[in-house]
Formats: sequence, C-alpha cells, structure tokens
Amino acid sequence: MKKRIKKKYVFYGFLILLILLIKGGIYADISVEDLKSEFANEHSKYLEIDGMQVHYKDEGTGFPIVLVHGTGSSLHTWNSWTKELTKNYRVIRMDLPAFGITGPNKNADYSIKSYTKFLSDFLNKMNFSKFYLAGNSLGGNIAWNYTAENPDKVEKLILVDASGLPTNKPQPWIFKMAKTPIINSMFLYFTPKFVIKQNMEQVYADDSKITDSLITRYHKMALRVGNREAFIDRAKIDFKPTEKANTDKLKSIQTQTLLIWGAQDTWIPLDNGKRMNRILPNSKLVVLENSGHVPMEENPKESLNILKEFLDE
Repeated sequence: MKKRIKKKYVFYGFLILLILLIKGGIYADISVEDLKSEFANEHSKYLEIDGMQVHYKDEGTGFPIVLVHGTGSSLHTWNSWTKELTKNYRVIRMDLPAFGITGPNKNADYSIKSYTKFLSDFLNKMNFSKFYLAGNSLGGNIAWNYTAENPDKVEKLILVDASGLPTNKPQPWIFKMAKTPIINSMFLYFTPKFVIKQNMEQVYADDSKITDSLITRYHKMALRVGNREAFIDRAKIDFKPTEKANTDKLKSIQTQTLLIWGAQDTWIPLDNGKRMNRILPNSKLVVLENSGHVPMEENPKESLNILKEFLDE
C-alpha cells in the first residue's frame, strides 16, 4: 500500500513539474509596435515590398555595404560590425522576411529563389549602382545567388559561413522539430527560452559569450506576430542544395570574394567553406579557429579586421 502511495505522489509530482515547465514555456505573440519600441531606433526605416513593411537600418556615409543575416536572426547580428563600419562606409542591413520586425510574407514562400528576388527588389528600391555585399549562413546563400544574377552591381562579396552546398552534417534539431507534425503546432505557443539558448549554444563555439540579453533579443524576435508560423512554413521547404546546379552557379561568379569561416561551425562545417573556396574563381578563405557559425557576432573584432583588410585591398 505504501509503495502505491509513493508511486502516486511521484506521478503527481512529475505531472505538476511538467505543467510548470509547459506553462513557463508558453508565450503570446509580441506585437510589431512593441518590438519597434524596444529594438527600432533613429536609423530604422521601412520599405514596402510585396505587402511587407520591411524593417531596415541605414547608417553612415560613404561607399555602401549591405549586410544580410541568417536563419532565426535579425539585422542586429551585425551590430558590432556596423558600429565600426559606419566610420567609413554607408551600412545597410534589413530584417529578412520571416524574421525580425519584418515578419512573414503573404505567400509563405521562403525558397532561396524567393529570398533572392526579395533582395533584388530591396536593392532596386535603394537605387545603388555599386555596393559591397555580405551575408551569413542563409544570408550568404542569398548574397552569392544575387551576385551570380547581378554581377555588375556587387563590387566585392563577403560570405560568412554561407549555406548553399550539401553538408555531411544532420539537419539541426530545431529544423527537424519545425517539420514534425503536432510538435510544430506546439511551437506556435510553446517557445521556451531554453530552446533559444540551446540553439545558440550550437552556433557559438564559446558558450560564455551567450548573454541573457542576447537570448532575450533572439527570443522576442521569434515571438513577433507571425514569425513562429513563418519558421514552420520555411522548415517545410526542402532546402537540400542541388550540388551540380549550385556548383555551376558559384563557378560563374567572377566577383572578388572573401570567405570567413568559423573552424568550430557545427551547422555548416569548415569543409563546406573549403569546397566553396575551391569552386569560386576569385576567392580567398580565412578561418577563425575560435568561432562557430556566427563569427561576426561571436568574435566581431577579429572577423572585422579580416573584412577591413579585404575591403582595403
């Protein structure tokens, strides 16, 4: 009898703990206005593209450099680079569709083709004749696709742990979760901070650099109205690169290109950077031994010095 009572209390204790965990992970959507009040500033501007109010920041003067962030991120991933680059350049960065303050697009189309068209539409509205173009991860994929299609506009190309070639790594768990029926429906309501933290621990090499404020920013951006649904819609798209088609496209890029890669990148490993460097006709690869998937965020000073040398050549 005592054993039964003990098991009963253990079960109810576990149930209460589970309820508390779920309750602690349920978050309501955050309105665009609330995000603007916290994360937009005097440099924030908005462009209408395909019905979206695209949030971007335009700072500094001089030759333009355009910065494109990766999956799950926002224009804020370039904060440290922007602070220094605006001393000599005009820096433009935007929140891509499905992310940041910009939020989802009306067609739920998050293919590379759609993203490349979006970047083209955005830059056409900015009316630049020439500029430098940099992208990280997904942003790098968009950047090199745009460059292949608009070689006369990109003066120099910078790819930071860019996607676009197949990897021998399994897909990150957060994308698998977003693809899984029922579980992905829970993601629309149950988005605990520890999920964001675990995700960041995968992309950073040094976990001590992951601050509470950094996690909070990523978390709040994920909670923007429509962004969780957009993340699921994007995960459903087959992003497996077509190696021959992408290799041929990369080979066509004659633009001077810098590849910056984190040696400890577990999402897009260094081997991909080496392969991309061999394929691109006019590129050089610089490896940061102490970096993961987002060197411009994790090691901004070191990665920025590499960029400055390249731009000054």
